[in-house]
Amino acid sequence: MAHHKSAIKRIKQNAKKNARNRHVSSTLKTYIKRVREAVEAKNKEAAVAALNAAIPVIDKTASKGVIHASTASRNVSRLTKLVNTLG
Repeated sequence: MAHHKSAIKRIKQNAKKNARNRHVSSTLKTYIKRVREAVEAKNKEAAVAALNAAIPVIDKTASKGVIHASTASRNVSRLTKLVNTLG
């Protein structure tokens, strides 16, 4: 266990940030999963709606620093491509 006051504070801050990042990351995965499930069900309307809901969540996750900007861009690109396969 840490003995310095600054080290104790750092541990508390890291725990708080970890909990917040875990929540944001989990929410992101759920939105991505909804898009993929709608595509698997071949439901274009639901897939487009899920994609439109997922894109802002992906961008916000990147802006918070939970995922890298390139990862966010790649996710949006791949999901859009996937939804467009439904024609």
